[in-house]
Amino acid sequence: MRTTVEITSVQHEALNALAKRRGLRGFSQLVQEALDVYLQGLGDSETKLLLSLEGSLNEQQEAEMRSRIEDARAAWRAS
Repeated sequence: MRTTVEITSVQHEALNALAKRRGLRGFSQLVQEALDVYLQGLGDSETKLLLSLEGSLNEQQEAEMRSRIEDARAAWRAS
């Protein structure tokens, strides 16, 4: 599945260098490996809790959360 993730230029350069050292064309595989390690570190109970939250917001709560996320993203990009 494709998605967009915001990373710093330093992270981008480091991932490119590591991918090149491994003989990879891009760094998607590196990001997948990092996510696997992170998710494994959460443990089963935390993973189940996070998955149980899917669909737990009503429409008004979802709209408010999306608005707050967009505000945070706009502020983050400006700095």
